Amino acid sequence: MADGILSSALRRWARVPVIGRIALVYLIARLVTTGFLVLASTVSTSQSRFGPAPGLRSFVLGWDAQWYWWVAVNGYPQALPSTATGQVAENSWAFMPVYAYVANAVGFGDWGLGALLVSLVSGLLACIVLHRLLRPRIGASAAMWAVAFFASGPLAALFQVGYAEALFTLLLLLGLDLVARRRYAWLYLVLPVMGFTRPGILAFALFLGLHGILRWLRRDREPLPVRHIVHIVALGLLSVVVGFAWQVIAGVVTGDPSAYLKTELAWRRNWLPESDDSFFPFEGFVRGAEFWAGQLGIPAGGGVIVLVALVVAVAALLLRSRSVRRLGPEIRLWSASYLLYLLAVFFPQSSTLRLLMPLTPLWGALAVPRSRIYRWGMLGLCLLAQWLWIVSMYGIASTYYQVP
Repeated sequence: MADGILSSALRRWARVPVIGRIALVYLIARLVTTGFLVLASTVSTSQSRFGPAPGLRSFVLGWDAQWYWWVAVNGYPQALPSTATGQVAENSWAFMPVYAYVANAVGFGDWGLGALLVSLVSGLLACIVLHRLLRPRIGASAAMWAVAFFASGPLAALFQVGYAEALFTLLLLLGLDLVARRRYAWLYLVLPVMGFTRPGILAFALFLGLHGILRWLRRDREPLPVRHIVHIVALGLLSVVVGFAWQVIAGVVTGDPSAYLKTELAWRRNWLPESDDSFFPFEGFVRGAEFWAGQLGIPAGGGVIVLVALVVAVAALLLRSRSVRRLGPEIRLWSASYLLYLLAVFFPQSSTLRLLMPLTPLWGALAVPRSRIYRWGMLGLCLLAQWLWIVSMYGIASTYYQVP
C-alpha cells in the first residue's frame, strides 16, 4: 500500500515541469528557513546584536545589509572616514553598487522590502540555472538534488536577507553556463553587472584564461574557431578591467588611489588591531592562519605552515575527486580559480563560509551518489548546518566570530 502511494506520488512529481519542481523545492526550503529565523528570534537576548525577540525585518536589514542600505540612501563618501589613530575606518566603499541600487528600485524606496525580493528571486533563478548547468553532466535526478542541497544548505538564509550573494551567484552561474555552452557573446552583458555586484570578477578572469588554455590544448577534439579565441581573450581583458574599475573609481572620487584597499583592510583590524594599511597577495591568508592557530593553541611557525598546507591539500584533493571530475572542466577550473583568488586576497575569518558561496556548482558533486538514504541524509545535514549558522549569526550573535 505504502509503495503504491509512493510510486503514484513519484509519477505525479515526474509530470510536473522542471521549473515547477525547482520552484516547489525552493518554496519549501524558504518556508523552512523562515521557520529557522523565527526560532532564532526567540533565542535572541539583550546580549545579541539584534536585541530580544527581533522581527524578521531586523534580520533582513542586519549586518552588512546596513551598508548596502546606506549606499542606496547616501551613496559613497568623498572623504574617507578615519579612526582615532588616523587609519581609514570602515565605510561604504567596501560594498559595490548594483545590489544596493537594484533593491532600492525594486522596493520603490522601501529598501528592506526590495532587498528581500531581489534576494528571493535571485535565489530561485540561481536554482534554475544551477539545474541547467548540472543536468547534462550528472543527470536530471542528481541535478535536482543539487538544487535541493543549494536551496537548503548552510547559507540558505542569504536568500532572505539583504546581502548581495544571491544576486552574484545567479550572475556567476549564468556566466559559467554561457561559457560551458560556448555562448560567449552574452558574457559582455553579464560580466560588468557581476563585477559591480560583489568582489570575485578577477577570479572569473583567471577562469577564462585557464578555459582558453584548455580549449587550445583540446582543439583537436573540439574545434576552436578564431571568433572563440577573440571572445575568450576580450572577455578575459574585460573581466580584469572591471575587476580593477571599482578601485579606480574609489580613488578618483576620494582622491586617494588606495581608498578601496584601505577600506577593505579596515575590517581586518577587528581581528588584528596592529595591522596596517598595506596589502600583499596571500599575506592575509597567512596572517589569518596565524590568528586561528593561536586561537586553537597551535604553535606558531611550523604549526601555521602545516595548517596552511593542510587547507591547500584538502582543496586540491577535493577538485581531483571523481565526483567533482564528473562536473566537467568548466566547474573545476572555476572552483580552482576562485579558491586561489580567496587565498590571494582574503583574510579568513567568520565570513569565510559565506565567501564560499560562489563554489555553489560543487553541490553537484555531493548529489552524484544515487543512494536514497545518502541523499536524504545529506539534505538533513544541510538543514542542520543551516540552523546552526542562523542561530549563531542571527540568534546568539554576541561574539567576535558570529559575523556572517
